[in-house]
Amino acid sequence: MHYLVGNIVEGVITGIQPYGAFVSLDNDHTGLIHISEISSGYVKDVNKFVKLHERVRVKILDMDEEQNHFKLSLKAVKARNVRKARKHPSPRLPDMIIGFRSIADKMDDWLKEAGRKEEI
Repeated sequence: MHYLVGNIVEGVITGIQPYGAFVSLDNDHTGLIHISEISSGYVKDVNKFVKLHERVRVKILDMDEEQNHFKLSLKAVKARNVRKARKHPSPRLPDMIIGFRSIADKMDDWLKEAGRKEEI
């Protein structure tokens, strides 16, 4: 199979180390999901996120064509799925009728009031 950076592919976890997980994409191609690419949150233990022989979908971040070895990301695929899962766009915030202009309009009154309080 021909792989390109940015592709999302399936592979099988073949090894787990404290620094990441090794993935076999096919008989000739392997890759590493570095611990920083496992999840967008803090990862203390890679074993909490992937299991040996588990089939995973990963994104190819970089490749060494001579070695047939890839840098892979699990979190990039999960983040993509979260974005796809949102059926409705975020609601639009209402137009603001107050803002910095209203502060500027009141500033003179507030300064006068503060000055009167200092006189007391």
